[in-house]
Amino acid sequence: MRVIPAVDVLDHQVVQLVGGVPGSQQIVMPDPVKVAGEWIGKGARYLHLVDLDGAFGKEDNVPVFKRIIEEYGVPVEIGGGVRTREKVEELVSAGADRVIVGTKAVKDPDWLEEMAFDFPDRIVLSMDTKDGCIAIKGWQEAAELSVEDMFERIADLPLAAVLNTNVDVEGRRGGIDAEQARDFIGRCPCKVIASGGVTSEEDARILSEAGAEGAVVGLAMYTGMIRPWEWDTPWKA
Repeated sequence: MRVIPAVDVLDHQVVQLVGGVPGSQQIVMPDPVKVAGEWIGKGARYLHLVDLDGAFGKEDNVPVFKRIIEEYGVPVEIGGGVRTREKVEELVSAGADRVIVGTKAVKDPDWLEEMAFDFPDRIVLSMDTKDGCIAIKGWQEAAELSVEDMFERIADLPLAAVLNTNVDVEGRRGGIDAEQARDFIGRCPCKVIASGGVTSEEDARILSEAGAEGAVVGLAMYTGMIRPWEWDTPWKA
């Protein structure tokens, strides 16, 4: 299982929000390209890039993400505000290995199916959960579909993976919800990238043993709580 550092960009700066709430920044760093390079320099083999500006309807960060891809040559997945075919095509053309789709995909499963078949093994469904329900629109609303309904809809789609952020523990530095993670990974018909609460090598080990393909880590890495480059097998559990 690979540990994937998150580079979340808001107002064209790297930030770490708590629970996805604007204004809750605990980390602010002015140069996304430099930050990405620092993680790669420590041994990261994959990056998770999130365009919070795009998600909030501001000027997007695609040019910055293109620079990261071109300068470092490490595969990346990009999400945040991806609501149209044109945006998917733009990100693929920019060099993204995978494109993450969220609210639009959950609310319009036909669109998700179309994107999955038109871009096989390139689309990651962001299926975030809060209080056991799928959370959409920046984690502010619960989707009409249940988790089980969504699993049934994606069972035969050629998705690259499902990204599950557990909003209940995200950004709180208290560790993962191991029971929730095992349950989600065990039931999901696609590969799972876990996110939310990963603060220790033990958290990563639990996710790896549960079958997660990857674990996205944000605040815990920026604050030094988790330092995978010091593990016996760097960046792997």
